[in-house]
Amino acid sequence: MQDRNFDDLCERFRNRIYRDPKGEIRLRLLQHHLRETLGEAQRPWRILDAGCGLGQMALWLARQGHEVVLCDLSSRMLAQARAGFEAEGLAARAGFYHLALQDPAMQQLGRFDLVLCHAVLEWLAQPRAALPHLAALLAPGGRLSLMFYNRHAIVWRNVLLGNFRKVMSGRFAGVPGGLTPINPLDPQAVEAWLAEAGLVLKARAGIRVFYDYLGQDLQARRSLDDVLELERQHYTREPYWRLGRYVHYLCGLARETVENGETGHVGADTRTQ
Repeated sequence: MQDRNFDDLCERFRNRIYRDPKGEIRLRLLQHHLRETLGEAQRPWRILDAGCGLGQMALWLARQGHEVVLCDLSSRMLAQARAGFEAEGLAARAGFYHLALQDPAMQQLGRFDLVLCHAVLEWLAQPRAALPHLAALLAPGGRLSLMFYNRHAIVWRNVLLGNFRKVMSGRFAGVPGGLTPINPLDPQAVEAWLAEAGLVLKARAGIRVFYDYLGQDLQARRSLDDVLELERQHYTREPYWRLGRYVHYLCGLARETVENGETGHVGADTRTQ
């Protein structure tokens, strides 16, 4: 198995993900959770978007005055991300690198106040091995924003659809050429990998904890604002966050947590309400 390169799926990805309400909901919930957990920056941050895709998150942050560095395994995705920055006159505030996040050359880019890794881990052949690379890119006091495709959501969705045989098989990887990831991830396993990499959770949320389970007629009838308000009210609460189509973790370096006198215990810092 190899890491998934999106060169051949670039246009399909744009149409199916970001020209669909699901993509809009995902983007806005993720942005809302980052604002909630990070607060207002007192100075411009240096930010890395590792596996930037079409660059929507990096562009959103560049509009706020931050310095952003974008990298992606797909040259076509990276080119479209650059075009988005150029269209808004923000290309001078960004750097663009055709690199996989595990490439040793990534470490030559320096350290960052915020590292984004969104919807990337589940497309890697060895997702566990990527986390130490991400941790090594954090500056002192920096944060890792990690979002990944949730295996529990696939199980629950398939149960609702009556696909019992698929659920019982335990095989949830997507088919070649599709947009279902090759490695849907169990949040408990990811939390263990984060600890191994010297990272500790500061906050967590489920992204789209309800929307994907609604029938298409109901999805069409409810306004986007109604859906977003419902999602925001529940996306950090037990047990709802665990069933999000994606899970978002905000992490810091464990050694800094200890040095600052914090416990490092997940429950003490995360917004579970």
